[in-house]
Amino acid sequence: MKIERIEWKRLHVPLKDPFEASFGRLAKRDFLLISAHSEGETGYGESVAMPFPYYNEETTDTILYMLDAIMIPMLLKSPIERPEDVDRLFASIRRNNMAKAALEGAVWDLYAKQQGLSLAHALGGKRKEIDVGVSVGIEPSVEDVIRKVEGFVADGYKKIKVKIKPGFDITLIEALRKRFGDSLPLMADANSAYTLDQLDRIKELDHYNLIMIEQPLAHDDIVDHARLQHQLNTPICLDESIHTAEDARRAIELGSCKIINIKVGRVGGLTEAKKIHDFCQAHDVPVWCGGMLESGVGRAHNIAITSLPNFTIPGDTSASSRYWTQDIVVPEVDFLRPGILAVPDGPGIGYAINWSAVEALKVQEKSYSHTNVTI
Repeated sequence: MKIERIEWKRLHVPLKDPFEASFGRLAKRDFLLISAHSEGETGYGESVAMPFPYYNEETTDTILYMLDAIMIPMLLKSPIERPEDVDRLFASIRRNNMAKAALEGAVWDLYAKQQGLSLAHALGGKRKEIDVGVSVGIEPSVEDVIRKVEGFVADGYKKIKVKIKPGFDITLIEALRKRFGDSLPLMADANSAYTLDQLDRIKELDHYNLIMIEQPLAHDDIVDHARLQHQLNTPICLDESIHTAEDARRAIELGSCKIINIKVGRVGGLTEAKKIHDFCQAHDVPVWCGGMLESGVGRAHNIAITSLPNFTIPGDTSASSRYWTQDIVVPEVDFLRPGILAVPDGPGIGYAINWSAVEALKVQEKSYSHTNVTI
């Protein structure tokens, strides 16, 4: 597979409603649509970094620098036979996982199209359909969250994730249980908002039959999470702490969690995501696919990886209409049935790009080939 040209387009896409977590509030997505071209086929990937380094250390601007100065020249210089070669090519680069994932994702889509395979099939996925959940951000009031959850329950979502932080946690969860009962599949995501000094407050969440509490402690911790998990009945799910299959191994051996959230961007791409999935499957630790407010391209990658067998908990890959007035793919990502998405069986990601939408949202672009980069 000789990569002939790579392009990126920077898009600013307004969210239908601002989305807030413990680390900040977002009103629009600032991301890159990546294209990799070879022998008449084009593969697409997407960066998922935020404009600020609060979820992790990357931003859209740091990704632009890494792609422009280092990664795209490396990729154009190197022979690639399979997408896993991209993971090996970038192994010497420390972190910058979202930059790696954006470029590797485009190569995975390109490879699948050249082979006449769906991306899910190329990854080894077997599922034809996946259950999906939805993430609800921090709202001005508990009542606002309840109103949103009512709509998502009516839409058929299979899991409800609510963002929490100190002062917007116990009262919220208690109100949700009072309104919807224990049958609602409910989890809480703290995005590292707590410390062990707040142990008693975290332990109160044990009373509400939650599927899991996601990343309650520091973003880079597995030691304190192990201490916390040993004092909780509710499973801890690790998100920000897991960047590699080795991180997953250490966390599982320490007893830091009972569930792992796999985000393709956070772990550096589909290849590493599959490694984490395989390790967790071998050790009976369920996984699920987290969302990063992706457009339809990133959503398609999430759907493909979720077709693997150990993704046993509904992920955050909701329908396009959850976040966007208009997505950048056609058809838009939509339910096959309430709370269920079909896994595309066409070549690659299974969605076409809506170029009129892309051009309307584009703020910057650049193209690279063997003739205009130093390699």
